[in-house]
Order: sequence, then structure tokens, then C-alpha cells
Amino acid sequence: MAMAGTVFVSGGSGYIAGFLIRQLIAEGWMVHTSIRNLAKEAEVRSHLGVDGTKLRFFAADLMSDAGWAEAMAGCSHVAHVASPLPADAPKHEDELIVPARDGALRALKAAKAAGIQRFVMTSSMAAVAYGHGGAKERFTEADWTDPASKDAYPYVKSKTIAERAARDWVAENGGDMEFCTVNPVLVLGPLQSGDFSTSLEAIKKLLEGSLPGLPNFGFGVVDVRDVADMHVRCLNAPNMAGERFLCSGPFLWMREIAEILRVGLGDSARKVPRRGLPDWLVKVSAWFDPVIRQVVGELGHVRDADTSHAQTVLGWHARPAKDSILDTARDMIRLGIVKV
Repeated sequence: MAMAGTVFVSGGSGYIAGFLIRQLIAEGWMVHTSIRNLAKEAEVRSHLGVDGTKLRFFAADLMSDAGWAEAMAGCSHVAHVASPLPADAPKHEDELIVPARDGALRALKAAKAAGIQRFVMTSSMAAVAYGHGGAKERFTEADWTDPASKDAYPYVKSKTIAERAARDWVAENGGDMEFCTVNPVLVLGPLQSGDFSTSLEAIKKLLEGSLPGLPNFGFGVVDVRDVADMHVRCLNAPNMAGERFLCSGPFLWMREIAEILRVGLGDSARKVPRRGLPDWLVKVSAWFDPVIRQVVGELGHVRDADTSHAQTVLGWHARPAKDSILDTARDMIRLGIVKV
């Protein structure tokens, strides 16, 4: 039987946090959560659709000390999910690195002061699979991104630096507080509202036909419900100190994702491109488009996650990727995020 106490989940308006809060409340936990601005509380509550008596909101921001102590008071566990993920390329990498790193350290310090027993941090495959020179295609928890490498674009750097800083802090100051990370790949799945995560952008672009073809990109995909479930397992399971778990389903190329959409959606996928986009063309467009420029290093790279550790230690398994991709697409159409 899973234990249940009072848990603090940071970034309560986020995509992963929403599913995490729902599952925790369904399993009997009391949840404290933070949002940057309490004026949004009613809106976030209505999206979450949970028993309101089990959920308390606090104002806290990654970049300020205010509110964190109050939010964690009375909690035994923390899931630190909040991290900056912008849709556009940042003007300067510090726009991502500073809030990601300082936010994690702020949350850890508050947790230690509040007597938190266990701290689960959402990191990323971005902290694992970059800067390995392209020779390596399958990764485990033992692998770390080299933030100095040229394929470590600002988001990748921010996740790597934040997780490293958190682990260093815990080693020095954590005492008996257990710390572990969940490192997801690209997160897909159902949408609760029109306010969707940047991670869903690839599916949106395919459905609306805004890409002239299919670039030679791929990514590991995982369902938001399975990411939330892994966090819950990390909050419940024994002996989590120092643990790290890759959270991934299969690695899929854009052409494979396009095919899943065409087969599963029929006429609604008619705008999904069919032909490949040559690498040289992607590289040329990177000169003009800062978003493409960030990910041009992904061309032709396989970054596949070995999740046997999470399967063995947590009993965790990913659902079929096809289900997640089609759930994302159907909700985008239903909510009018994409006009097909």
C-alpha cells in the first residue's frame, strides 16, 4: 500500500505537475502547490478538477525566496517540477540557466529547513544525452551531458547545470533528506486545457502542416501520465537517496511520428508532411530561425534511453507511444489548438 502524507508540488500550473497533482490526490495525499501569481488559482483549480479540500495554493517564484517556506510547512515530501521551458530561443542562455539552477537550490534550502524527508526533482534527458560526440546512441543513468559541448543548447545546459548543482548541494548540506531525480524525454499525452506545454509543439507543427517536410530529427517520447506516475513511485518507494531514473518510451524519428498520425487520424492528418527534409535545408533555415538554430544539432542523432533501472527499482513501465501521440493530437484538435 502506498503511503500518503502531505506533499509540496512546485509549478502547479505546469503540464506534468497537473497530472502529478491529480494522481497524488487520487491516492490520498494532501497537496500544497505553488504558482507565480495567486490571481490564477481559480483557473488552475478548474483545470485540475480535483477535490479542492485536498489542495492548497501558495505564491512562489523560482527567482525569489518569498513563499517557499510557507508552501512547504507541514509537508514531508517535495516534488520540484517547476522549471523554465520557453517556446522561443532565449536572448541569453542565463535566462534559462539562472532560474533553473537557483530555483532548484531555493527549493532544496527551503525543504531542508522544513524538515522534508524526500525531495524528488524533475530533471531531463537533456542532462544525460548531449556532448557525447554522436558515437553513443543508448544512454543510462550513469551518463551526463557535457554542458561545454557545442550541441548543449541553452535549455540542455540549464537542465544539466541545475541537476548537477542540486546534487552537489544535497551531498554537502542535505543531511538525511533523500534526493532523487526523474529525467524524462519529450513529454506528450492528453491536454487538459488550451494552455499547452512547449513539449507538444512538434505534434502541433506536424498536424497544421507548418513544416515543409520531415526533418531528420527524432526524440524519445513519454506520456505525461507515465511521467507523473514515476514521480509518485519515487515519492513512495523505499531507499531513494541519490537515485536517478530515465523516464522514456521509444526513440522515434519525425517520419515515424508522422506515420502514426496518418494511420491513427485519417483525414484529420491530411496536412502532415510525407516527404523528408534534406539536412542542408534545415541548416540553411537555422540561419534565419532561432528556434531551428537551437535544435539543428539534433539532426541524425539517436538519443535512446535505457529504462531498465526504473522498471527494476520502481516497477515502472511506459504505455505505447502511439497512444500518447494520438491522445495529444486528438486533444489539440478538440481544443482548437490546431485547425485541421
